[in-house]
This record gives sequence, C-alpha cells and structure tokens, in this order.
Amino acid sequence: MGRASYIRKRLILSVFVLFGVTIVIFGMVHFLPGDPATILLGDRATTQNIAALRDQLGLNRSLPEQYWLFVSGLAQGQMGTSLTFHQPVRDMVLSRVPISIGLAVYAMALAAAITLAFGLLAAVNKGRWIDQVIRVGFLFILTTPSFWFGILLILVLSLGLKWFPVAGFGATLQEHVWCLFLPALTLSLQLSAVLIRNLRSQVILTSRSDFVRTARAKGLHERLVLLRHVLRNALLSTVTIFGLQFGFLVGGTLVIETVFAVPGMGQLLFTSITGRDYPVVQAITVVSAILVIIVNLLVDLSYSFLDPRVTYE
Repeated sequence: MGRASYIRKRLILSVFVLFGVTIVIFGMVHFLPGDPATILLGDRATTQNIAALRDQLGLNRSLPEQYWLFVSGLAQGQMGTSLTFHQPVRDMVLSRVPISIGLAVYAMALAAAITLAFGLLAAVNKGRWIDQVIRVGFLFILTTPSFWFGILLILVLSLGLKWFPVAGFGATLQEHVWCLFLPALTLSLQLSAVLIRNLRSQVILTSRSDFVRTARAKGLHERLVLLRHVLRNALLSTVTIFGLQFGFLVGGTLVIETVFAVPGMGQLLFTSITGRDYPVVQAITVVSAILVIIVNLLVDLSYSFLDPRVTYE
C-alpha cells in the first residue's frame, strides 16, 4: 500500500470518526432528562422563550430530521446563533481557533525540545544522580494538576520575579510569543513528563541493538551514533505517544486558557458552559475533534520520514 492509498483510507476512517463525534454531540442535548430547551435556558425559561428555542433548534421535528439539520449545517459551516451573545457561532469560534492552535503548537514545540533534551540526558546518564533527578522531577509534574501548576508559575515567574505577564494575549507577534510562554510551558511540561519516560527507555533499549554495536565498532563518534542511529529509531514510539497525547493537550489548552485569560476557544467554552450556550459548546467540540483527527493523521504519516523501513501495508 502506497502513501497516497494510505492517506485516502485514513481520511475515510477519519470521516467515520467524525460521524461518531457528531452523534455523541447530538446526543448531549437530545438525550438529557427533561426538555432540552428548558435545561438550556435555565432561569431564563419562559413559555415564549422555550417555544422560540425549540423552533430555533428544530426540537419540534423528529430525531432523524434534527440530526440531518445538525450535520448538514456543520457541512455548510452553519453552526447556529449564540444564545448568549446573539452572534453567529461560526464567526465566534473561528476567530478563537488561531489563538488556540497557536498555543497548542507553541506547547508542542516546547514539549519536543524539553523531551529531547531531558530524555537524552537521562538516558545517557542512566542510573546516575542526574537521571534520578529528572525522573523524580517530571514525575512530580505529571502528578500535578495543570491548572495548579499554571497558578504556581504565575505566582513565581509573573508576580514574584516579574519576568512574564500574568495574563493576556498581546497585540504584536512578539507580544503573543511572550504572553503565551507561561501557558505553553504549563502544557508542555505535563506532556513532556509522559514523553521523557518513553524516550529514555527507548534510547536505552535501542542502544543495546546489534546495528548500534556495529556503528560503534566502525569507529563512529558516540554523538553521531546517538543522533543518527539511536535517536532516530527510538523516536518512533515517542512520536506515537506524542500524537495520542494531542487530544489531552487540546483539552488542557481549554483549561489553561481560562487560567491565563487567553482569548481562545477555552475561554469561550468556559463562558458558554456557564451560560448554557449549547450551540457554541457544540461547535467548539466539533472543531476540537477535527484538530485531533488531523494531528493523528500527520503523526502516522511522519513514521516513514523517521524510519524508511516503515511501510503502509
């Protein structure tokens, strides 16, 4: 199976995954106990408001018709109108997507750098004190809630040392990078805590392989052996975990944006949940699922670039 055929099959599979996501999201409202319109309106529920919302959401129609309207609207980019802000949901969500994607990419870049640096350092110094410090330190980070760690970074690096802004997004690219450093660092440290353990074990395991012994026997420099032969093969499983963790990274982004007041999808999602703005919550969930599907596909395609022996059969 060639790469083009593999991409085509993965895209088809992604469509089925997205179809399953839409069913779950559709059921979030329609299978809740009680009348969905009454639940969504809460204290604002009156006879007129309930009737208007039921008509707006198509709740007076049959379930198959409601689902078809929901899916066809998504396919056309029509996500409804916000119940709280009375604005098109598509415009509200799409204006926040670049900020959240930028934060996620920023966190992934920091996580990759941290993982490579500390993972290799721990593997090369296996059993020594520096290996123990790295493992214990990142184990502590792994067991610490991300929002608590974010607040700790604010207290130390922002309020204490005055190195970074407490919150916000900035106006220029340089300000964006500066303001997003702490939230990206918070996300990347938790992601790195998982990846470092895997990369360390894979580097140690790969270093015992026959082809690595052969490379050393040829007289290659140890650094060249580590980077060209050991690391390239050890990265395969780490990249797999990296892709699988992206879904958790997106979820973490939604939480961290609220802690650092970043105007991305997370902050909008928090506002929408508290305000019971179902169309916005629905749209953000769909967009997040699409992002996770795309990243997982890119991760799968990266295997052949890391190791030419990998095929798509």
